[in-house]
Amino acid sequence: MPNSHALLSASSSYRWLACPPSARLCENVEDKGSEYAAEGTAAHTLCEYKLKAALGMDAENPIENLNYYNEEMENCANEYALFVMQLLEETKKVCKDPIVLIEQRLDFSKYVPEGFGTGDCVIIADDTLSVIDYKHGKGVEVSAENSPQMMCYALGALEIFDSIYDIEKIQMCIFQPRRENVSTYTIDKAELLKWAENVLAPTARLAFEGKGEFCAGEHCRFCKVKANCRKRAEYNLELAKYDFEPPSTLDNVEIAAILEKADELIAWAGDVKDYALQKALSGETFPGFKVVEGRSNRKYTNEYAVAEKVKDAGYDPYEHSVLGITAMTKMLGKTKFNELLSEYIHKPQGKPVLVPESDRRKPMNTAKEDFKEEK
Repeated sequence: MPNSHALLSASSSYRWLACPPSARLCENVEDKGSEYAAEGTAAHTLCEYKLKAALGMDAENPIENLNYYNEEMENCANEYALFVMQLLEETKKVCKDPIVLIEQRLDFSKYVPEGFGTGDCVIIADDTLSVIDYKHGKGVEVSAENSPQMMCYALGALEIFDSIYDIEKIQMCIFQPRRENVSTYTIDKAELLKWAENVLAPTARLAFEGKGEFCAGEHCRFCKVKANCRKRAEYNLELAKYDFEPPSTLDNVEIAAILEKADELIAWAGDVKDYALQKALSGETFPGFKVVEGRSNRKYTNEYAVAEKVKDAGYDPYEHSVLGITAMTKMLGKTKFNELLSEYIHKPQGKPVLVPESDRRKPMNTAKEDFKEEK
């Protein structure tokens, strides 16, 4: 995978489209990365190998060089390769010789200055262009519907193949196995190009020039300056106008306004605390605060030696319990698991959670609605 990153990358388009000046603001901030990002990179490398192997292409097995490799990653990569192969088989029903590109550099600089990205998999079949993106993260479920990242990739693929094929529609697929999420969205080429001309291009120009209006919101999650961004602080501190009154004194409209920002407020406060701690550890001071050693738990220095000592003393040092469903599925495999244990699996109703109306889950019946049904 390429080491260089575009200022206006497809992967960060969700943020810079919503907040254009954030692109330049983040430009010179060191990207310290994270274990999650490193794990995701390793997973993509494995996915690339698995898919190439499934297609009969020459590929070197990268497993011995993957620091984050484990059984879960192996299963995810196998599932990804199977998903693409199944999609390819479906494609062959309408096109005998589709083109398959893996880890393809996609240039969409026609609309975004210096814009490029890497498509995990691109399939071209006569009038249909399919773009598949693997997501290893399990924290946030990602949707392909109107995804600017996927649409930028599609534009890059069109630049390569639109003059060769009569492409009319674009299918965008996100495969996110750790969330059991497969999201597919299809858009007409004409609609995609209209978005590119009217929304993407003008906003990208603003972002590239460092212009436009700062805007805080959910897109701040992956911004490099999210902890000390003044606009985000103003956005979250708006809740202070309620003076933290007891909920009983607020009307439903006011409570809804708080609920709308509650998760973002909590996330912002956590980001500020993490930022301040790192600065304090490097020598900076914050009036009224100091760095102390936090709580820690005792740990064995050598679990094997501990177990042997306890066994020699006549005791059993191990806990014995049935494997959890996830661990049991990994041990048996999905097919064997379902064959042996499906009759013993029960999924109870989830705990009620209050979410925005945009959430895709169906609403639960409230006590009031249950009473109506009984009547």
